[in-house]
Amino acid sequence: MKTPRKKTTARPKRPADDETTDLSPTTGPPVTLVVGTDTSVGKTYVSCALARALVAAGQRVVAIKAVETGTVGEPGDHEDGVLLARATGQAEPRAALVRLRTPIGAAMAADVDGVRIDVHELTDRIRALSIGVDQVLVELVGGLLSPFTWEDDALDFAHLLDARAVVVGADRLGTINHILLTLQALKTERIPVVGVVLSAPEQPDATTGTNADAIRRLSGLDAVMTVPHLTNPAQAAEAVKEVAGWLLD
Repeated sequence: MKTPRKKTTARPKRPADDETTDLSPTTGPPVTLVVGTDTSVGKTYVSCALARALVAAGQRVVAIKAVETGTVGEPGDHEDGVLLARATGQAEPRAALVRLRTPIGAAMAADVDGVRIDVHELTDRIRALSIGVDQVLVELVGGLLSPFTWEDDALDFAHLLDARAVVVGADRLGTINHILLTLQALKTERIPVVGVVLSAPEQPDATTGTNADAIRRLSGLDAVMTVPHLTNPAQAAEAVKEVAGWLLD
């Protein structure tokens, strides 16, 4: 018989259908987790563009990659944590809080690299980095249920940080199912969802451009939008200006 895993934090019960969820944190600046339906769906692109849009709106922003795998040597231009730091111009952190060498899932990479990830230490570091800012963006690794450790995933992380979520998926075939599953898991865990962003895929298909309307219709969530993949950072920030507005409402 499989032994159930121990959770870092007790998870609250699912809210009643008529219960209103408050998007505001209890203390400190709002923490927004950028969660994906999968890996390589545009989380870093959306996070960087959103960070720049918030800065342009006059917000003091810190953008953080909690854990990053596939890092070698000193932090370089290809790393998500480095790109996030450049998007805000922040002094710290300049790279992911935990950098793992092996390019696989975080829990497995930590095992291979001989590194222990402590989610409580990570959340303490994020809280310390949040002092004196208006908005905190935290990009997570992989999909919503991708484990940080063998006991903790993004849902635990969200509870510890009292965070809300922006869900990112690719605007391609299959994303409707992936988005709805992610939204259902967040609803069950009573984690507020600010909205859904669909990023332009490298290879569009017959569903590209139609998925956002379908997700609105099926989920009942109005805050769903698609964003193009633009190489100009200022134009990318402008493209997600509406998403930044969701965070500021």
